[in-house]
Amino acid sequence: MNIIVSNYGSFIGKKSERLVIKEKGKVVTEVPFHDVEQLTVDTPGASFSAAAVKECMEHGIQINFLTGTGKPYAKITSPHLTGTVVTRREQISAYTDSRGVFLAKAFVTGKIKNQINLLKYFSKYRKSDQTGLYKLLLDSIAAMDAKLSQVKEVKGDCIDTVRGRLLSIEGQAANIYWEAVRELLAGKVEFAGRKHRGASDLINSLLNYGYGMLYNQVWSAVLLAGLEPFAGFMHVDRPGKPSLVLDLIEEFRQPVVDRVVIAAVNKGKSFTLADNQLDDKTRKELAAKVLERFEGKERYLGRQYKIKTIIQMQARRLATYLRKEGNYKPFVSRW
Repeated sequence: MNIIVSNYGSFIGKKSERLVIKEKGKVVTEVPFHDVEQLTVDTPGASFSAAAVKECMEHGIQINFLTGTGKPYAKITSPHLTGTVVTRREQISAYTDSRGVFLAKAFVTGKIKNQINLLKYFSKYRKSDQTGLYKLLLDSIAAMDAKLSQVKEVKGDCIDTVRGRLLSIEGQAANIYWEAVRELLAGKVEFAGRKHRGASDLINSLLNYGYGMLYNQVWSAVLLAGLEPFAGFMHVDRPGKPSLVLDLIEEFRQPVVDRVVIAAVNKGKSFTLADNQLDDKTRKELAAKVLERFEGKERYLGRQYKIKTIIQMQARRLATYLRKEGNYKPFVSRW
């Protein structure tokens, strides 16, 4: 269970073996610690007891903090995480050899394939009654397929020599994808295009908040797999930038967040902004839908698994590849 605390004035405490959340002195949530997977706080007005934090750490519960726009700004984790030092040593070493290039290409490939498959998912409902939009989506898919071919052609022995080319291809594919998304949302809500920072429009605000939730899920998986969050491959290393988290999250943006947001808006779901950011009601509704999607199942390695489980399995698969104990394939959602 992933618990989200959004209301100003909330108090998070411990009662026996249960996590307790109070509002105005009254208990609103009471859950056994062994049933809690993560605790996320997206209000600046929450307070904790030290006993609750200690109990969370002993149960392996990571505590995440988000701004009102969904931007992660802090995380509390136990120092006693699973994983071996061998994994991190190999991860650092892989930056300077062909493994880094292979992984960067895999992340870009996974992202573009999932963008394509999401467009296919939404296009199948428009084949008969929205022929113009259907053709536009097919054209976008074909253009993005061509970008996948370009990724395959990238060669190099060190990620530093090929990163620029890969980022260029990824950016071109993203431009095609977001233009198609804009057409998918036309008539429902105004969407001028993807904006990461400082977004004040509804769609980008929804996406950014959802990505913040996904970011925490991926970061948790990376830590539990014994990987170093700040040593990535496709994303450049910078102080305070968890580049490996940003690498791995690329495989899950479309099947988790984009699908939820686009589907909800197309179904007429009313989301609102207050002072250029999502209001409390909208944040809670979106969070519930993203959490529901984490619980949804996808086919992976021949079986059905919850998406949150697939994220963890991908992180462990990445660690296995870095230790030269297995192969790595990006997760690609079905459509």
